[in-house]
Amino acid sequence: MSAPAIVVTGTGTLTPVGTDTDTTWEAVRRGESRAGLAPAPGVSGDLLCRAVAPFGTELLSGRGTAKLDPFVRFALVAADQALAESGLSPDTWDGSRVGIVVGCGLGGAATLGTAHRKLAEAGPDAVSPYVHPRSLVNMAAGTLAIRHRVTGPAHTVVAACASGAVAVGVGRDLIRAGTCDVVIAVGTDAGVVPVIAAGFAAMGALADSPADDASRPFAADRSGFVLSEGAAALVLEREDAARARGARTLGRILGYGFTTDAHHPVAPHPDALGAEAAVRAALADAGLAPADVDHVNAHGTSTPQNDRGEAKLIGRLFPHRPSVTSNKGLLGHSLGAAGAIEAVLTLRTLATGVVPPTAHTPAVDPELAGLDLVVGRERRTDPAIAVSHSFGFGGSNCVLVMGT
Repeated sequence: MSAPAIVVTGTGTLTPVGTDTDTTWEAVRRGESRAGLAPAPGVSGDLLCRAVAPFGTELLSGRGTAKLDPFVRFALVAADQALAESGLSPDTWDGSRVGIVVGCGLGGAATLGTAHRKLAEAGPDAVSPYVHPRSLVNMAAGTLAIRHRVTGPAHTVVAACASGAVAVGVGRDLIRAGTCDVVIAVGTDAGVVPVIAAGFAAMGALADSPADDASRPFAADRSGFVLSEGAAALVLEREDAARARGARTLGRILGYGFTTDAHHPVAPHPDALGAEAAVRAALADAGLAPADVDHVNAHGTSTPQNDRGEAKLIGRLFPHRPSVTSNKGLLGHSLGAAGAIEAVLTLRTLATGVVPPTAHTPAVDPELAGLDLVVGRERRTDPAIAVSHSFGFGGSNCVLVMGT
């Protein structure tokens, strides 16, 4: 018996350039920053970040939400939007048949940073009893379950910068297995805090330019990523169930592959062998071949090693030169949220036929031959099949295959 088709019926997005999917998509299509970069908090020098603008009750309401860690607040906003678009409601669903999968790399880094500062300055009595309820990495999933009366599984997956994509894949599998009828898949992270920024800076992972265009995926002068934050949510359900209730389908999750490099704690494999295995696994899962791929949403972090290895992979696996873009030129790197955000944007590309440009990259590094990177302005290609790459520390490689 063939596996049921899994579709997306709602999305929600919160990024540094948009408060929902529509505004984020329009900004990405333009490829132009609407706001400049901000100094990375607590880090000396000219390092920069892209932080989600403060938001209030217009985006998130409910008792107790104001004091939640940002990674939880971001997840709630995105999930509220996705559920509203899907037309599903806790008032009508069987909560035991609904699941939640949240991908997050860090958890409540802001809450822990504040608590540690209070501990150092004033001692244990100054530490809030809410530190753990606000900071534990599974609290976004738990809070979502309470908010939407979900009593099915509420998983949290941690795969560094691949976490958001893994959440979508695991959510898809929960429905395929018959465990859930509906899954809310979320990627969220709020890493624009001093200790996180300082750690990446000490590694030499952040861009060394103070300019607004510091994130330059696949450019010859790329030097590192711009730290960012945000969230995205996707409502997944069986295609037949969505059709039966008259829901609009935003796209299909056709394949999912997840591999591990077993190479180095933080450096990607130089030849991207584990990443290639993830692409091949995702395509096999979808019943497709590399030649079927029309578009690649690249991980494209703007770091020298990642972009070099990923370009090798794309050139080797897709000699027919599908269009390629990286959203991190504009959005920066939102860590565990990135894979989910990029999945939502890839679905928009499939739905509209528009491939956004890779912002701030004027041309591909000549050493990265074989990459048909969209630069300068958007391109209309009308792709039917797309893959989205997400790679992370620990050697995590996650690939999603999506279709119209």
